[in-house]
Amino acid sequence: MDMATVGEFWDLVVVVWREGVFGVNIAGVLIALLIFSVFMVLRNFFSRFVLRLLERAASRTKTDLDDSIVAALYEPIRFIPVVMGIFFALSVLDVEEGAREFFYNLNRSLIAFTLFWAFYRITTPVSAVLLKAEGVLTRPMVEWIVKAAKIAFIVLGVATILELWGIAVGPIIAGLGLFGVAVALGAQDLFKNLIAGLFVIGERRFHPGDWINVDGVVEGTVQQIGFRTTTVRRFDRAPVYVPNARLADNAVTNFSRMSHRRIRWMVGVEYRTSLEQLRQIRDGIERYILDCEEIADPSEVPTFVRIDSFNDSSIDILVYCFTNTIVWGDWLEIKERLAYAIKEIVEGAGTGFAFPSRSIYLETLPDAPEVFPLSPPPEKASASA
Repeated sequence: MDMATVGEFWDLVVVVWREGVFGVNIAGVLIALLIFSVFMVLRNFFSRFVLRLLERAASRTKTDLDDSIVAALYEPIRFIPVVMGIFFALSVLDVEEGAREFFYNLNRSLIAFTLFWAFYRITTPVSAVLLKAEGVLTRPMVEWIVKAAKIAFIVLGVATILELWGIAVGPIIAGLGLFGVAVALGAQDLFKNLIAGLFVIGERRFHPGDWINVDGVVEGTVQQIGFRTTTVRRFDRAPVYVPNARLADNAVTNFSRMSHRRIRWMVGVEYRTSLEQLRQIRDGIERYILDCEEIADPSEVPTFVRIDSFNDSSIDILVYCFTNTIVWGDWLEIKERLAYAIKEIVEGAGTGFAFPSRSIYLETLPDAPEVFPLSPPPEKASASA
């Protein structure tokens, strides 16, 4: 091996070192990787430093909104050193004009992505401010607004990045519009449910947590009001996904908005009960209802204890009142105590509760059939002897 061969090898090493990867100097690539690695190492330090500054500034205010916003910006802030590392790493590379423009668009896209990601994350804590306007916006309405805002930020972010790369968004939207018309013709139910959901939320028929009954559809507790369906959990804990159009077209009873809960009984006593006993029973039940603090006052709701009708096998007393509570378990306990009191009143009056019965009256008995003799007549018995 002579010196000329060694010189040719060294020249080849120098060429590879200068041209490197895709025409980029290997030294520049190593420096770029080193810069990016430094930013990755300092990522946690940078994030903690910035977050501490923001948290200190937020702690000086009286509202909790800024604290929630700082917590929501945690991940986007941690992504900033990555964007900075890519920017400074690419800036040291000596590349051609085409590659330089590519790197420039890449940096702008990363910055746009970080900004719209931050906006997307902020929408959740901002919704807490909207919830305070209960007189104007309900929780389902706020949830819809937040969902729509998040979708809008995603669409705007994608459109912005496409525009940065020179891709015209207008023709794409126009093409999607024609496609959307075709889709709309086949997705009428989807849009119908969407519009129905807006009406349900706008009319404030019910909120998550309410106990509702939709005629012929479902009865249970509302879990979530979505864009297309509303989730109602039945009392057996099974979820039912009801299209919003069914909720808009059918009658919906919202039991959670009851002011009182009704008790309606027919108490049947025996027909042998005297007039004085009937009055004693009626007055005793009425006195218990009026003295019970758990039962609503007659000035607030209709309350009746009356002899109602003469049934087939009983004299019926109507007991009609309302409880102050609408909680099912408490209502059952009040009904139970009222039942104990009624039984005690009826038995204390010296009578009893009637039960279904039927009386049969016979004016004459039909002719009884002749009894077949089990032994032979006397004359036949003596003859045989």
